[in-house]
Amino acid sequence: MSSQSPPSLSNLLFNALKPTPIEPLQEEYDGLEFRYARFVFRPALFIFEGLLLGFIVLYGGAYLYASYSNSRRAQKWLKTHSELLSSQFSKPAQSSSLLTDGASDMFAFSTGRRNVQSLHTVFAFLPRHDLFQLLFTYGWIMYDLRYSPNDDVTLDFRLGPSGANAPGFVWAIVDKDELISIKKTRWDLTLTKTQENQTVPKACVVMSEVADVTETILKQSATAPFLAALSNNDVLKYFKSFSITDLPPTRPTGPMNASERERHVILSFKLPSSQSEMAKTVPLVKAAFGIIDSLENGRYNIRTESVRKLKTAREELDKELLKDATEEKSKDTEDSKRAAKRRAEEERLSKLSAEQQRKAMEKEKKKALRKGTAKVRMG
Repeated sequence: MSSQSPPSLSNLLFNALKPTPIEPLQEEYDGLEFRYARFVFRPALFIFEGLLLGFIVLYGGAYLYASYSNSRRAQKWLKTHSELLSSQFSKPAQSSSLLTDGASDMFAFSTGRRNVQSLHTVFAFLPRHDLFQLLFTYGWIMYDLRYSPNDDVTLDFRLGPSGANAPGFVWAIVDKDELISIKKTRWDLTLTKTQENQTVPKACVVMSEVADVTETILKQSATAPFLAALSNNDVLKYFKSFSITDLPPTRPTGPMNASERERHVILSFKLPSSQSEMAKTVPLVKAAFGIIDSLENGRYNIRTESVRKLKTAREELDKELLKDATEEKSKDTEDSKRAAKRRAEEERLSKLSAEQQRKAMEKEKKKALRKGTAKVRMG
């Protein structure tokens, strides 16, 4: 009786790596096929793979085209406003300096001007690069009939240190169609009162903390060019909002010192589709610089009583923010204490025997039952 030797390691590896035999092609196939030497390709057998590949190509093509199109439109806007920006800033934003944050968000910076620390120009495009998100965006219109998706451009002027000498306030001119949506994204504007005003177009409203601020700004000669540009229907159809604020767009987590309150002038409007239409908004942007200079040079003389009201409002706001921050901190502390107590109890139980753990759990259940019964009786 001869003994059989065990298989060698090389044989085991060879058997494991040996490809499975190729099944013969189905001879009954009568569809389209492509042959090259020993290779045969039958498209009808790869319908799912073909559809998947086609979708990937379509999705990728849409992404690349939308990214390129959005970038071109943002560059056109910067090119259209390049003469104005070059006359205002020593380092103006250029089409070549456009920065991107994904395919639908782009921005550019301008610096080097008196009374303006910086200008942050933000382009927000519809998500054309993402077919699913684009369908959701337009589908949301069926749910919210007031929702109107657009390509937007926002000019955020951060004012210089000289503005710290002027009283801080929140004031804005807003298109009526944007009134609901802007309150959802701009916490600072929720502190204002909305009013109609004959000086601004009928399609707009004024939002202000104090009525005297509205009267002072609208009667100032530096505001006249802005109102004149806004009265043009070719400009008004793109206008969304213009605001002056010393508060952030989101609610702070605590009180803010006067030095922490950055003053901003923010102009937002829909981005025109063509370069000729973009040129129509140049007078509106130009007029914003005049308002900023008058604001920073102290030409807006607000009454002493109104300044006192604004100061009191800021003090009350800081008290409210401090109260909220204290309550939140106290809640976090209590949660941390309960979590630490629960961990200590779990650690204590883990050191007990199974019988002791069972008794401890029954004790806790009885204790919880007694608490529940007591609450029912009190109710």
